[in-house]
Amino acid sequence: MQELLLNSYLAYGSGRSFVFDNYTWNRDGSDYTDYNGKLIPSRIPLSAIMSGPTIGGPFPPGDPAPRAVTKEYFDEVCPHPTVIHSDEVSSQLPGDSSAQMMFDKWIEKLRTADRCVEIDRDSLQIFSIWIFGSRRVLDIYDSLTKSPILSDFRWSPLIESAFETNRPIFSPASGLEPYIPALPWFGASSNPYPPLPGLLVLHVRRGDFASHCEHLARWSSDWNGFNQFPTLPDKFERLQSAGWGETAPENLDLYMRRCFPSIEQIVAKVEEVRATPAGRGLRHVYIMTNGAKDWIDELKRALGKTGHFKKVSSSRELRLSWEQKYIAQAVDMLIGQRAQVLIGNGFSSLTSNIVMMRMANNLPPESNRFW
Repeated sequence: MQELLLNSYLAYGSGRSFVFDNYTWNRDGSDYTDYNGKLIPSRIPLSAIMSGPTIGGPFPPGDPAPRAVTKEYFDEVCPHPTVIHSDEVSSQLPGDSSAQMMFDKWIEKLRTADRCVEIDRDSLQIFSIWIFGSRRVLDIYDSLTKSPILSDFRWSPLIESAFETNRPIFSPASGLEPYIPALPWFGASSNPYPPLPGLLVLHVRRGDFASHCEHLARWSSDWNGFNQFPTLPDKFERLQSAGWGETAPENLDLYMRRCFPSIEQIVAKVEEVRATPAGRGLRHVYIMTNGAKDWIDELKRALGKTGHFKKVSSSRELRLSWEQKYIAQAVDMLIGQRAQVLIGNGFSSLTSNIVMMRMANNLPPESNRFW
């Protein structure tokens, strides 16, 4: 999602229409794809996930930026676009260039390019995974968050509907508190997704993340870039003894504790956060997880035994329609975005998506924590 938003921001900065496509898992023309023995949609419309300028929504009054268009429309009006290989720009920059440096160099290119431009699909991304996986992404954040691409970002009605329907499961409303305050009297500068008092959201990856965390340890990987804002209280310091392609036991232990924490470590972190000023009044816990049901039940019991929470629930308990089922991760992201406190996984792009949105909504940095 971060790459999508930065590409949209690049189009906005260059005065061009952004061309958006479906979220596509498989481009072979099939309607469904086999994923680990289960059928999933080969394509999901972006409008099922988000709203706003990136998918053709209007820009604020007075902003002359052209609206985003679908790929089908682009193919119709631009049957013979100029194809640019990303190396034409990236090769002019140092290998450790920041996101802002890459953005500025592409602006130079696009402002003198033909009317219809397409980036070669077989070339590398404009903003590489190495930028998103490091602090090099942070220097573009201030300008991005002030642009309509992020300030006017909204989740789709389908996501918001899932949130509203399931609110009693993870954070029962009190009094007249609104579920989604996206009403006309909330101006563009207001936070459309204010935090829910008392809600603690935990992002706990399981399953194949065990081997992934071991892989991260072997290569001394760092946290995702948007999990490394300087104002965030939790940091990740890699050991000096960490190798390159191999790892020592103490380094592996560090990575597993921060990337794949045990139930005991999760409860200890929750207790630590609950004792901070940001954690005062926490009474509901929602666990974003792909963990097995038995493991989730064990974690819920452990959190319940602390005696501090009225309700502990998880992703497995959400009631989703068949359309919402395939965008469940986005539903989790909205729940995490609206938490009073989030404890996430610093190595996870899903966590960093949420932190990016929470920081854009001016939530206190100390409300974003990591294992």
